[in-house]
Amino acid sequence: MSASESSKEIDSSIWGDIKTSLSGTDKDFTKGSIGRAILVLSIPMVLEMLMESVFAVVDIFFVSKLGAEAIATVGITESLMTLIYAIAIGFAMATTAVVSRRYGEGNYDKAALTGVQAIFASILVSAPIAILGGLFAPELLVLMGATGKIVTEFSAYTTIMFSTNTVIMLIFIINAVFRGAGDANISMRALWIANGINICLDPLLIFGIWIFPELGIAGAAIATSIGRGIGVIYQLYKLLDGKTRINVLKKHLVLRWDIMTNLMRVSLGGIGQFIIATSSWIGLVRIIAEFGSISLAGYTIAVRILIFSILPSWGMSNAAATLVGQNLGAGKPERAEKSTWISAFANMVFLGIVGVIFFTNAELLMKIFTADPEIIEIGAKCLRVMSYGYLAYAFGMVIIQAFNGAGDTLTPTLINLVCFWMVEIPLAYFLAIQVGLAEEGVFYSIVVAETLLGIIGFILFKRGKWKTTKV
Repeated sequence: MSASESSKEIDSSIWGDIKTSLSGTDKDFTKGSIGRAILVLSIPMVLEMLMESVFAVVDIFFVSKLGAEAIATVGITESLMTLIYAIAIGFAMATTAVVSRRYGEGNYDKAALTGVQAIFASILVSAPIAILGGLFAPELLVLMGATGKIVTEFSAYTTIMFSTNTVIMLIFIINAVFRGAGDANISMRALWIANGINICLDPLLIFGIWIFPELGIAGAAIATSIGRGIGVIYQLYKLLDGKTRINVLKKHLVLRWDIMTNLMRVSLGGIGQFIIATSSWIGLVRIIAEFGSISLAGYTIAVRILIFSILPSWGMSNAAATLVGQNLGAGKPERAEKSTWISAFANMVFLGIVGVIFFTNAELLMKIFTADPEIIEIGAKCLRVMSYGYLAYAFGMVIIQAFNGAGDTLTPTLINLVCFWMVEIPLAYFLAIQVGLAEEGVFYSIVVAETLLGIIGFILFKRGKWKTTKV
């Protein structure tokens, strides 16, 4: 075979894997090429996470037209909502770990039962949050340092987002079920649908276009909730249609407290680690709020851009988690470890390139969302400083997800506790308030904490205790 023919065959194989990853596959991820397994799993997971980040970017794009206080409202609300995301993501990690382990063992019936129990549990958890968050939204904004119009006029956004948190929980949890089984393309499609609806409804409901009422910032919350709700309906349909890798039958629609208890046990560490990580963001927002709405608006937009770039990398990290879980279930711990190192290297290459782009184009990116020169200046400064830590972010998120995929959620919890509560928040306060660096001190504290996380994660992962975790 000539070199050109060999090259064409490789190209054809790669394109074949891409098509397979987007359309779905029955591939056994515990055998064959690890690189191809990562490619087939990570493409839909990257696109899924990209779609999740689009929610945040689209909302802030349209809301930014309403002024700095509207942007600040979204920023404060999202910082409060991170606790909900923490529970959803933590429980989703446990769901992926257990479902992937059962799938790797070939116990498909138990995998389906696990998925159903995860859905039941997410509904039970989200109900009290919806009631309390919906009733006390203005008070929560005040606790975060909000004043004026943010509390009196814009709190409807916060009320709606808390009241509809069930759809956030469900879209995360059901996607985790599909990811654990290796059906990442279904998760991707669910978020495509949800985002498409959100993108269409956002301007219509915010600005009152055509036959729709002008709801202002509340319209953004309604559009997001409707989009996610329809995405959940699609997910449930796919669970029941009998055409996916994990199929829920009538016999699975029962409460199994033993399975739910096991899920809760595994998820406690995951929920804890994300509550620690995300609550640290609340602390950072509270510190930045001391410098006024302009600083908070600049930080909010910059973080949304940052999330837009990092969430796709979470897709690659989720692929590593699925491979770790399924390969441990199949009794192949060394293959699980090798999958993690390959995923981490690929993620570092991707985010390293993104970091360079952000550093060199910070103002241009900020101008997409706002024309206010003060907001642009602060946001651009934030993007440049945080781009220093992109390689550390890339490596750390894969290692953390590998622990989670193995069901070892305690180790990442302890790492997060040290890096975010014992280092990041005190350092942010010291640099911003005591040293006088203002919001720039907060930006540097994030880079330091994430770099430390990557270093500690590497050391503990090399020790290999995660290989013996039982789930």
